[in-house]
Amino acid sequence: MSWLPPDDDEPYDEYDESAVRQRPNPKANRPRSKQRPAHDDAVIGRVITVDRGRYLCIVDEDAATEHEVITTRARELRSTPVVTGDRVDLVGDTSGDEGSLARIVRVHERRTLLRRSADDTDAVERIIVANADQLLIVVAAANPEPRPRLVDRYLVAAFDAGVEPLLVITKTDLADPTAFLAQFRGLDLRIVTSRSDDVPLDELFALLNGRTTVAVGHSGVGKSTLVNALVPSADRAVGVVNVVTGRGRHTSSSTVSLRLAGGGWIIDTPGVRSFGLGHVDPDNILRSFGDLAAIAERCPRGCTHLPDSPDCELVDRARAGELGEFGAERLDSLQRLLTTLVTPSGRTGADSLKP
Repeated sequence: MSWLPPDDDEPYDEYDESAVRQRPNPKANRPRSKQRPAHDDAVIGRVITVDRGRYLCIVDEDAATEHEVITTRARELRSTPVVTGDRVDLVGDTSGDEGSLARIVRVHERRTLLRRSADDTDAVERIIVANADQLLIVVAAANPEPRPRLVDRYLVAAFDAGVEPLLVITKTDLADPTAFLAQFRGLDLRIVTSRSDDVPLDELFALLNGRTTVAVGHSGVGKSTLVNALVPSADRAVGVVNVVTGRGRHTSSSTVSLRLAGGGWIIDTPGVRSFGLGHVDPDNILRSFGDLAAIAERCPRGCTHLPDSPDCELVDRARAGELGEFGAERLDSLQRLLTTLVTPSGRTGADSLKP
C-alpha cells in the first residue's frame, strides 16, 4: 500500500528492550507483595497489658516455661484493634530476653467483648477487654455516693457482651447499702459487701478463681484498693475522693491483667465517670432487667415500654403500684435507656424487645 513507509525508513528499528531505563532501587529491597506469609511457626500468647503501641504478652501460659514477651502489632493488623485479654499469634523473637521484640500477626476469635462508647449518641465503640467471663462492678456505699443509673449501664454492657455481672459494694462501714441494693433485688445478681477495714477475700476468691474477671467502677469507689487486696503485688495506685466535689481522681491509667493466687485473672481498668452505650444492640437492654422482662412478656407485640405506650403491662403495673417499692425506679431506668439508645433507622430498639 502506497501510504506505508518503506521498511528501511522505520525510525525505531535501532531500539530494543535493552534500551529501557530501569529506575534504581535505593533501598535494594524486594517489591512489596499483597501475599502474606502463613506464619505456621507462630506461638500463642495472651495480651495482659497495652501501653502506647506495645503489647505485653505471656506465652506458654501455666507451663514451667511461661514468660513475658514485649510485642508490637504487624502492619497487616493496623486496622484491627488488639486489647487486653486477646489471644494472639506471635512471630519473631519470642524469647522475652531484654531488648527482644516480637510481632502480633493474628488475633484469635473472641469469646466475649466488653465495650463502651464515649456517650449514647456515639456509635463508635471503645473495646475495653476481650475474653472476660465476669464483670466485677465496684460501687461505694458512700464517698462517693452510689449511682444506680451507672450500675444499670454496667449491667446492660455486661449482658450485651455475654459476661456475668458481679456487684461489690465497698465502704459499707461508712453507710448502710440496703436501700441502694434493694433496687437490684429483681435481678439474678451476685452481691458482695466489703468494709474499708475488712475485705471479704475468701468470698471473692471463691467467685473469681479460675475465671477472667474485669473490674469496672466510678473513680474513687475503691476498685484499685480491692485489686491490691486480691493481688498484693499489683501495687495499683490508690486515690482519694475530693471533699468538695465528691468525685474520685483517676488513678488507674491503663488496663492491666493480674494473675490471682488460686488461678484466674483480675483485669483492672481505669475509673470512669460515664459509660456510653451508643454501640449496644437495643434488643439486649430489657434482658438485663430480669425482673421487668418476665412481666413484659404480657405486653402487646411491638410495645416500646415507654410511658406513652398503650396497654403496656409494665406501665400499667407501675401506675397501680404493683412493681414493688423500687419497681417504678427500675422501670424509669429502663425507659431512659430505651429512649437514649436510638438506632440509625430511628426506632428505639424497644420495638423488638420481646424476650
